[in-house]
Amino acid sequence: MDVLSGISAGTFLGGRYRVVDQIGSGAMANVYRATDEFLGRDVAVKVVIKPANRDAQDDDAELKVLARLNHHNLVTLLDAGADRTESGPRIYLVMELVEGPDLRRRLQDGPLSSRHTAQIGHDLADALTYIHDSGVVHRDVKPGNIMVFDYHHDAARMRAKLTDFGIALMADTPHVDTGDVLGTAAYLSPEQAMAEPVGPASDVYSLGLVLLECLAGEPVFKGDPLQSAVARLIRDPEIPAGLDPEWQQLLAAMTARDPQDRPSTREVTQALYDQTVNSRGKHKVDTAIIPANEDARMEAVHRYGILDTPPDGSFDRITALAARVFSVPIAIVSVVDHDRIWFKSHHGIPAEEINRDPGLCASAILQDDLWVVENAPNDPRALANPLVAGEFGLGFYAGAPLTSRDGYNLGTLCILDYKPRVLAPEDAATLRDLAAVVMNDLELRLESRSLAPVRP
Repeated sequence: MDVLSGISAGTFLGGRYRVVDQIGSGAMANVYRATDEFLGRDVAVKVVIKPANRDAQDDDAELKVLARLNHHNLVTLLDAGADRTESGPRIYLVMELVEGPDLRRRLQDGPLSSRHTAQIGHDLADALTYIHDSGVVHRDVKPGNIMVFDYHHDAARMRAKLTDFGIALMADTPHVDTGDVLGTAAYLSPEQAMAEPVGPASDVYSLGLVLLECLAGEPVFKGDPLQSAVARLIRDPEIPAGLDPEWQQLLAAMTARDPQDRPSTREVTQALYDQTVNSRGKHKVDTAIIPANEDARMEAVHRYGILDTPPDGSFDRITALAARVFSVPIAIVSVVDHDRIWFKSHHGIPAEEINRDPGLCASAILQDDLWVVENAPNDPRALANPLVAGEFGLGFYAGAPLTSRDGYNLGTLCILDYKPRVLAPEDAATLRDLAAVVMNDLELRLESRSLAPVRP
């Protein structure tokens, strides 16, 4: 049994969540894998032990604030509640169970590239902006509280989700902890280290330390908790001289000792977005896969407003249907940007984007009709493609262009298999029809936006 919270395997929380085992721990909270007996799914439950004299009304008010948080860069909070025990209120937060590495584990493999650091920093700053606007201060931004998703290494966009949000909001006093819960010493802001009241600027400072660690590969303030906490009161973090001037300026501002001198998370979000765009611009696409009408084609792509937007699931049924109809493991709705291929729906593969050069979809949009590679390992058009020559082991590809009403190929509906195969004429016709369904949906969205009334 966990002495801290009085919880063991089989314990029910809120009469609904059955604890399976412990998967994380800290000084004032533990995390458990549990089963939601009502919905029959696995969840993560974080249990926080509060003092016995804690006001139940305060607990309820704070839990209601946390329960309303919902953002694509936050690990989803599914439920929250409080069980009363003899030792005090036992507050629990029920979250989606995210399988995969956290940033702390990822950094054990070495520092991240500037582009990937900007990408995950943008996601985290965006999430912090949202929770700050909701009246919540995180107060424990650190690599161990950040889930990362890096599906294809340098070929894909790295994404991040912030977890453990709101725990510090529920703390009654400033707290320094070497564990996994509140105010971890290596990432404290100066005001936290001095046990002063903290606001959103504290999260900006901690995020700055995280980004510095991503670029350098090691924590900025090392040593035991006391040494680490005191160090930031004596000196500013050392920013590597080799970083681009934009990085140096941003990180220096984020880690300023005076909270008033730090940018807001909204300003950090914009700055990191600009960093990401600049890094994309350094990637040169092979001119052989750029259509002659590329400028006009990109204007058409932007007209539909589908770039750099979170997947909305609108086309998931189409790709799932395509996978079943053609008996293939992978089906994708793609949109070809100037240097990226965005997967607006991706059945059977976790990636959400790849560089334009290795993407077969970039070649498919050059065609007036289907582009089919039936035996990829033996097809001279695909031999050098990393999806064919690398570990992915692509054997078959067929892509139908998504053609706008004015004749521009925006992307494709494509199907992939690990083994070579032949696309029969009737299957080719079905693939064209499904691509037409996707394009019709995009046209309807565009038309509905143009008809929407303009609000004063």
